Amino acid sequence: MKIDPRDPFGERIEPCSRVRVNVLGADVSLESSDVALMNLALDAYGGLPGLRVDRDLCNLHVSMVLNDNDRSWQGHEIPPPPLLSSGGGILCAAIDAGNFAVVDPANARALICVSRALLDHDHIARYELIEFAILTLAARNQSLVPLHGACIGIGDAGCLIVGASGAGKSSLCLLGLQNGMFVLSEDSTFVDPSTMQILGAPNFLHVRAETQELLDPGTLREQLARSPIIERRSGSRKFALNLRDCKNELPSRPLRLTATVFVVPQSADAQSALQPCDPADVLSRLEGEQPYAAGLPEWRDFCRHLSAVPCYELRRTQPPEVAVNQLRALFD
Repeated sequence: MKIDPRDPFGERIEPCSRVRVNVLGADVSLESSDVALMNLALDAYGGLPGLRVDRDLCNLHVSMVLNDNDRSWQGHEIPPPPLLSSGGGILCAAIDAGNFAVVDPANARALICVSRALLDHDHIARYELIEFAILTLAARNQSLVPLHGACIGIGDAGCLIVGASGAGKSSLCLLGLQNGMFVLSEDSTFVDPSTMQILGAPNFLHVRAETQELLDPGTLREQLARSPIIERRSGSRKFALNLRDCKNELPSRPLRLTATVFVVPQSADAQSALQPCDPADVLSRLEGEQPYAAGLPEWRDFCRHLSAVPCYELRRTQPPEVAVNQLRALFD
């Protein structure tokens, strides 16, 4: 890529597109030097419900730049995962010199740089750079607690679902969709520690191909079968179900936290599938599963309010719909 000596940083290159989106209740201004890059961001955040939050609207700015830097992972099928670093209040996720995201929470801004080579791995570019930068910026700027977990809801109530990878969170969400619930988030859920309201970005639900056999014949099963397939770094292939295309109505406000559910892979019968957790163990158990969130300053306030929220353990059942019905009963 030829560098103009009069503008070595590319500061005077005008963006070709500008769009505003609502993410976690924040107003995010996106600008991009390339249409394909903007489309990746809109795949993630276009058409989401405009969450109305009970505070002044947070305004964020994100710049995305496409470059021609050669890929540094020659000889490998996929690029390496990003390396995380920080300094002076700046957060950075860097794959190589041409692919990185820099987040500046104090100034409500972020920069995302993507090479043309990485566009061949558009899921990685979207998930590991674009979504990382925007979600991190929105969460840090609003002092939200970021949790690795899902959230399903009915009306204005939400249930936080946590558990190790492979425990069945995504399958539970898919069956919840079939049973009239909505999915607020699949694996990144955010909580306002002062109000215990839940926020998320309901864009995609990723499920294994065999999971479609759990669904009854009908629209949702057909929609899942038509969904694109993405390949994880682990090599597992999953359907990417677009939640915005589902007929389940998504919320326009943050949800109130009704219950926390630990999903575990052990099996149980219908009578013992859902059991209350020992309140004395909940916080230590959650801290063990959420080390990143537990290290943030908002964690203490979050834990203080969480003690008033019922917490359960949910085991697998046959048929799986039994577990979903147990979960739905929590909303009643």
